[in-house]
Amino acid sequence: MGGNKFLELDDRALLAQCRVDVYRASGPGGQKRNKIESAVRLRHEPTGLMAIGEESRSQHENKAKALKRLRRSIALHVRRTVELEHYRPSALLAGCITSADKLHVGRRDARFLPAVQEVLDVLHACGVQVSTAAKHLGVSTANLSGFLRDEPAVWRRVNEMRVAAGLKGLM
Repeated sequence: MGGNKFLELDDRALLAQCRVDVYRASGPGGQKRNKIESAVRLRHEPTGLMAIGEESRSQHENKAKALKRLRRSIALHVRRTVELEHYRPSALLAGCITSADKLHVGRRDARFLPAVQEVLDVLHACGVQVSTAAKHLGVSTANLSGFLRDEPAVWRRVNEMRVAAGLKGLM
C-alpha cells in the first residue's frame, strides 16, 4: 500500500495497522499521571514509523494525538514512486492550486498532509530539485519554496532529503 493510501484511512483503520502500547508517562502532571497508564505509543507495522502521545492524563486524548503525529510522520517519510513523464497533480492537490497557479493549503486543512506527501513524492522523483518539481506541479519555484518553508517539519525533511541525495541544504 502506498503512502497516500495510509493517509486516506480513517483513524480506526489506521489504528488497526498499529501495535499500541500504553504505559505510565513520567514528568510533570501531578500524582495521577504516574498512577495510570495514559501514555500511548503507536508503532505502524507497514512502515515501521512510531508516534507517541503522553501530554494528557487521558489515554483517549493521547491516542488521538499519537494518531495525528503518525499521519504527519507518514506524510513526511513514506515516499511513493512518481512517473514524471505521466505525472499530473491528483485531484486533491489540484484543488490546492489556485487559478493564479499558487499552491496554497493551510496546515489545519484536511488536505494539508496528503498535499505535503504528494509534493514530497514529486520532489523526490525530481532528485530533490525544487525548480524541476515546481514545473511538474505547475507552480513557480518561489511558490513551492514558500509552501515547503512555511511548515518547519516539512522544510527540515526537504533538507534531509537533499543531503541524502548529496545536495546542499536549502536556506
